[in-house]
Amino acid sequence: MTVFGLIMPLANASDAPIVIDHIKPVKEVNNRTFDLSRPLTLADCYKLALIQSELIAINANLIKETEARFLQAMSIVMPYFSFESMDMQESIPSDKGKTLSTLKPTKYSERQFQVNQDLFSGFKAIAAISGSRFEKQQRAQEKIRAEQLLLVDVSSAFYQYIEKKEDMKAALRIKKALLDRVRELKLREDLGRSRPSEVVNAKAQLYTIEANIKLIRSQEIVAKQLLEFLIGIPVNSVVDSYEIPVSLLPEEYYVAKFLKRPDLKAKEYAWQYSKKQLAVINSDFLPAVSWQGNFYTQRTAFDKGTDWDIMLNISVPIFDGTEIVGRSREYTLKMQDSQLEYLRLRRYAPYDIKDSYVRLDTALAVHENLRKAFHTAKVNYYLQRKDYTRSLVSNLDVLAAIQTLQDAQRNYIQAIYEAKRLYWKLRVAVGESIEEALNDAI
Repeated sequence: MTVFGLIMPLANASDAPIVIDHIKPVKEVNNRTFDLSRPLTLADCYKLALIQSELIAINANLIKETEARFLQAMSIVMPYFSFESMDMQESIPSDKGKTLSTLKPTKYSERQFQVNQDLFSGFKAIAAISGSRFEKQQRAQEKIRAEQLLLVDVSSAFYQYIEKKEDMKAALRIKKALLDRVRELKLREDLGRSRPSEVVNAKAQLYTIEANIKLIRSQEIVAKQLLEFLIGIPVNSVVDSYEIPVSLLPEEYYVAKFLKRPDLKAKEYAWQYSKKQLAVINSDFLPAVSWQGNFYTQRTAFDKGTDWDIMLNISVPIFDGTEIVGRSREYTLKMQDSQLEYLRLRRYAPYDIKDSYVRLDTALAVHENLRKAFHTAKVNYYLQRKDYTRSLVSNLDVLAAIQTLQDAQRNYIQAIYEAKRLYWKLRVAVGESIEEALNDAI
């Protein structure tokens, strides 16, 4: 369990868990079964997004490509076996030098097994094999990082959708309060205890909240569509099973973990891979030694009776028109660029963690103050209604209390889910294991 799991949880905006109830049957996605008869959690949505994401699939294919290149690199140090068969016929010229078209039967035939083996190629094989291993590790770390960043996208869409659902509930409660207020004012107007302007003022506020409800509904639909795009299935029911922490450990604790970030490891492996690529190019400056052996199963004519032969080849480069020099300089610059990318990310990673930490720490403080503001506004509204029945305050005071309650509640809801989004962003910025993070926060 990580430090996040040791922090005391904070309650959601409402006392009851957020559940949107619709019953849906079991659904199979890419040979994996998901029970849609229960609400989807963040973990469920993330698993579905992993299956759906084209980017994750591309990263998985890149790992397979590096495995294929590793096999290619291994072929340099492995012997090459082949079987060759050759038959030759030749025509016989006439005595007068004219082209005669008679063909003799097969004059020469040869059947042989051939073995080729590189003995020394300027350490090209060693560099290529080591380089392919670094590349595979690079691609594996890039895939892990892509999965972590996908969690940021999924959690953002997940909490945005729930936020809009909660925002809609709050707006509907405010609308009900205003409807009750309008009805009460009309009754008082009939009794001569309220002015017509008070009714009109309350209606104006009611029309405003109705317009806000339509806007919130459209935002809810957009948030739902985004979540459905990420997970690949219709969203019918969601539940939030995670809670945000009350406080965080010191910033230095999180910053100290930046070296474990998969994207930083990937950049380091990419730098090592570029070094090996340069070594492969520079190996062309060195001599190459190989041998070739032939075992003959059939030979005719003058070579008949020779069963095998061995040939040693030594190639020493002298001048190639500066091709190798140019390629060596090109890959030297590529290696330097790869090193600079690694150093830049190494410098940026602590900043990214600090930025996420400050944002979350601020969001937690704002959330706590807005929670107090919401509960205070709720008490104020009830007190204003009570005082109005005693003719201690005016209708404007009650309407102002309703507006204050509406703003406080919506701001509180927004603060909750903004903090939750930043919570997951910090965990990804630190570079924690996604499986560990999802299980730890339950």
